[in-house]
Amino acid sequence: MKRILSLLLAGLLLGSLAACGTPASSGAPQSTAAPASAETADQPVELVVFAAASLTETLTQIAQNYQQVAPNVTLTFNFDSSGTLKTQIQEGAVCDIFLSAAQKQMDQLDAGADPAVNTEGLDFVDHATRRNLLENRVTLCVPEGNPSGIGSFDDLADKLAAGDILMAMGNSDVPVGQYTQKILSHYGLDEAALADAGVLTYGTNVKEVTTQIAEGSVDCGIVYATDACSAGLTVVDTATADLCGQVIYPAAVLKPSAHPEEARAFLDYLSTPEAMAVFEAVGFSAA
Repeated sequence: MKRILSLLLAGLLLGSLAACGTPASSGAPQSTAAPASAETADQPVELVVFAAASLTETLTQIAQNYQQVAPNVTLTFNFDSSGTLKTQIQEGAVCDIFLSAAQKQMDQLDAGADPAVNTEGLDFVDHATRRNLLENRVTLCVPEGNPSGIGSFDDLADKLAAGDILMAMGNSDVPVGQYTQKILSHYGLDEAALADAGVLTYGTNVKEVTTQIAEGSVDCGIVYATDACSAGLTVVDTATADLCGQVIYPAAVLKPSAHPEEARAFLDYLSTPEAMAVFEAVGFSAA
């Protein structure tokens, strides 16, 4: 009888150990792994976006919309001329995404670009993510009332040559300034001679040129169609591709990005119909 009782007690003890051992070996790891994964997905992320000044209004609006798509992502913008942004990136500024107002500044940071443009062999751009995002247009704008009666680029060229007007344009390291230089060259006008004659003023980015026109401190200025729209300027002419070429905005994730996956996701979002609707509302079009 004692032997039977001993065997029964031993069986009960083994069954109890087996029952306790099952959750320890399989259940516990499953219960801890799932929350860790969810927590990682919801970790706050700050993306630093360097963007041409002409994108200020649109990207600010898009950032608000993107909060509904990725609530854990905070977008921090640095808006300036593409040339200034390129220099800041080259000097080591923290940046996840670069949106330039021209190919030149992006090419200067891209090891896959023409060495004649990327003369320093810089390798900041994740070439696989690079895309032509937007197209803009270059416009000739005048202050309210158009006091000088400027009606077209042809008219502008004549009045500049005669020294009759004062025009605002971007600096030579600013894409809108480079497009303006092409327009002056098309008409055979010497920028240096015009500057010496006192008929040109400059802005360090397109917003400064826009402000000069809006305040009426100049007779006219050359800015993007999107900036003219945002500032409510009077547009008297729009440049054709023959005058200054196409105005393409490239965008890319940068190799030093601390959050490349989130950066790629935001870059993809910029091509969605929702984001494009914001861009198109001020005059951009998909490239």
